[in-house]
Amino acid sequence: MKTTMNKEADKLTVKVEGRLDTLTAPEFDDEIKPALDGITELVLDLDALEYISSAGLRSLLGITQTMEKQGKMYVTNVSDEVMDIFDLTGFKSILEFK
Repeated sequence: MKTTMNKEADKLTVKVEGRLDTLTAPEFDDEIKPALDGITELVLDLDALEYISSAGLRSLLGITQTMEKQGKMYVTNVSDEVMDIFDLTGFKSILEFK
């Protein structure tokens, strides 16, 4: 998994590549959670996300809860495979897509 972050004032765009699973979710959390300080708009670009497991979903849930307190979070460029996982797990109704 690889993340690329682009911060512009209080907006953060995070591009996630590869697999967000049991092995990579802790690393993802360690990278993104400190970067959320002072952010009022978070955009997760999942164009290159190949797979997300329950551990990755937990990471997204934690980030969603943080952003509900301090601003907005959007998810963009979701592949059909990942969208199917969001749909099956109920995350499609939790996340806001752009």
